Amino acid sequence: MRKYVIAGNWKMNNTPAEAKALIEAMKPLVKDATCEVVICAPFVDLTACLEAAEGSGIKIGAENVHWAEKGAYTGEVSAEMLKAVGVEYVVIGHSERRQYFGETDQTVNLRTLAAVKAGLKPIVCVGETLEQRELGYTETLLKYQTKMALTNITAEQLKDIVIAYEPVWAIGTGVTATADQADEGNGFVRAAVAEMFGAEAAENITVQYGGSMNAGNAEELVAKENVDGGLIGGASLKAEDFAVIVKAASK
Repeated sequence: MRKYVIAGNWKMNNTPAEAKALIEAMKPLVKDATCEVVICAPFVDLTACLEAAEGSGIKIGAENVHWAEKGAYTGEVSAEMLKAVGVEYVVIGHSERRQYFGETDQTVNLRTLAAVKAGLKPIVCVGETLEQRELGYTETLLKYQTKMALTNITAEQLKDIVIAYEPVWAIGTGVTATADQADEGNGFVRAAVAEMFGAEAAENITVQYGGSMNAGNAEELVAKENVDGGLIGGASLKAEDFAVIVKAASK
């Protein structure tokens, strides 16, 4: 049975003090979760989050990672650094990284390889723009991005990877893919994994939906066959809303 994962992606929000307070507010609300609960926070918040989450079921992740182990990469953070502070998950290839910071399918792959080598669990993001969807390229693009991200990944390493289908047109826009669109997109991702690693691996991999999943639509989305949780943006900044999503995925 596939593992359901609800991961909050705080983006560039919360000071360490605010992060601690939000984790503390979340802990009693998600203590009975049967899905994996993850908070991915800015680098400066990670220590505060780890301390606040200690003893609870909440896992902590970062929002990015560099592909090199060390070197002249001012402003970057390596997988070994994240592992050393106790981080378990890391978001890779978010559309905002692709849009604003020059992320490519090749660098997504390099980051993913570095993360699994260090023992981190990547949440790898894939997704199409509205123009690409309207041109009919959704399946082609999702399969391509998925296969590029997983190039040179072993079947054993795949077991620690989560893929998040995030239609670019639904991120931070308030527009959500319908449950059927989310299921279809996740299905394309799963099909790509099947083509690379076989049907059993595809059946077992966790594929999240991300893109304006919230307290109001989470239950319908996670009920779909191919939707194994969500990568949550804005709703993860409110403890009560996030808890509703976690509850939906715990049913």
